[in-house]
Amino acid sequence: MPPRSPLAPDSFPALPVIGGVRFAAAQAGVRYKGRVDVMLALLDPGSVVTGVFTRSATRSANVLDCQAKIGHDSKAGAAIIVNSGNSNAFTGKVGDGSVRAICEAASGITGLPAERIFTSSTGVIGEPLPHDRIIAKLEELNEGLTEDAIEMAAKAIMTTDTFPKGATATIEVEGKPVKIAGIAKGSGMIAPDMATMLVYIFTDAQISRSALQEIVRTVNARTFNNITVDSDTSTSDTLLMAATGASGVDVTGNAAFAEAVEAVFLDLAHQVVRDGEGATKFVTVTVTGAASDADARTHALAIANSPLVKTAIAGEDPNWGRIVMAVGKSGAAADRDTLSIRFGDVLVADKGWRAPDYREEQGAALMKEPEIDITVDIGLGQGSATVWTCDLTHGYIQINADYRS
Repeated sequence: MPPRSPLAPDSFPALPVIGGVRFAAAQAGVRYKGRVDVMLALLDPGSVVTGVFTRSATRSANVLDCQAKIGHDSKAGAAIIVNSGNSNAFTGKVGDGSVRAICEAASGITGLPAERIFTSSTGVIGEPLPHDRIIAKLEELNEGLTEDAIEMAAKAIMTTDTFPKGATATIEVEGKPVKIAGIAKGSGMIAPDMATMLVYIFTDAQISRSALQEIVRTVNARTFNNITVDSDTSTSDTLLMAATGASGVDVTGNAAFAEAVEAVFLDLAHQVVRDGEGATKFVTVTVTGAASDADARTHALAIANSPLVKTAIAGEDPNWGRIVMAVGKSGAAADRDTLSIRFGDVLVADKGWRAPDYREEQGAALMKEPEIDITVDIGLGQGSATVWTCDLTHGYIQINADYRS
């Protein structure tokens, strides 16, 4: 496993117990030896499950199965089973059979209908999933379920991640607490086109599936869909959010609940960027003054995904010319003579010219910081967007060159 990211949080957060869901993790040896690589989350009857998924044309058998199941209401409980080490993607009918075998075996052990078993797989593409190793651990997982094992579940879903990722929020509704806790994995192949990576969020709130699905869809667009590590969209991206209703508190239409969900999503999304393969810098790119919000996002992603911008940041080089290049190539509306650029609070370029008071040493000093803010004003309208990314270092090449060895 690579060294822990220098941008990692000090420790895994203290996540609250979410009534109505229990967790377990085990070593199945799917690919990794000596580490947990499969997890089970079991949800009580009455829980609702929602989700968003990759729109990749080569998405995995697990994603296709979850998509087919996610839109149905059911009073039965539910289970989420996730393995790392093998993505079960580009495995054809064999992959479909692996998902079916896991779901049927889990149904027999948990007593849940197979259509309430949701699976995810992450890891190497194009190799058959040794699902028998996962099935062999299902009894152990089911017997080991506890309400406080979410951190171990977070560890079980890691691949090239250097730290497990968790986030939480609690709000009060009419004097009663409503809790949210989530985990995620992701480090490379991160350029979401739906949700991103693998993400699992749990709440004890009471809410309908359709209402929760709308919250997930909306806040996902502002969080997970606005991060990028390397411009590559995974075949396995899955975000599932479940509400158990255990608190007895109805949050339908509650703005504070939606805001809390967004805070958890954004926290996890930022942690994924902070764990970008080989990353040493956390970068916020904000675009303002675009012709539309969509144009602003296009410009921001062009900057965030540019290898030249990202390597300049890695080398602590304030080469703002590369940002000019990225805006110009994005395809969204831009005008050389209205463009302005800031590094942090420092005005670097103003309306098509280098800012007269800018000094190279100012930009160089900012580039040495672990967190860097880049702001670009297009000067054409009111559109704005923010995306988050990281630098591109030799570490990214090393991790991915050695990925299957």
